[in-house]
Amino acid sequence: MTLKNSQEIVDQWIKTVGVRYFSELTNTTILMEEVGEVARIIAREYGEQSWKKDADKGDLGDEMADVLFVLICLANQTGIDLESALIKNLEKKTKRDLNRHKENPKLS
Repeated sequence: MTLKNSQEIVDQWIKTVGVRYFSELTNTTILMEEVGEVARIIAREYGEQSWKKDADKGDLGDEMADVLFVLICLANQTGIDLESALIKNLEKKTKRDLNRHKENPKLS
């Protein structure tokens, strides 16, 4: 599945199951909520936080998929081709950071 294909699939889902897109502001707020759910799992599984007794530990993959879904919704709403944007972003990072990380003694 390509990013372009993912954007088309999400758009069809929204139009058939979701009825319509939430506003960009609402989707941005939902995105922050979903990122928080990813952070909660990461903090407890990989960080120093511990789970409360009988807490729902969630599913990291599912929460990441929620983040991706809402991000795709926002891209669709704002006319962003995520595939092109990611390619352009990787080119920018490659040009900017070609030697930066290799020369960083903290990463040795």
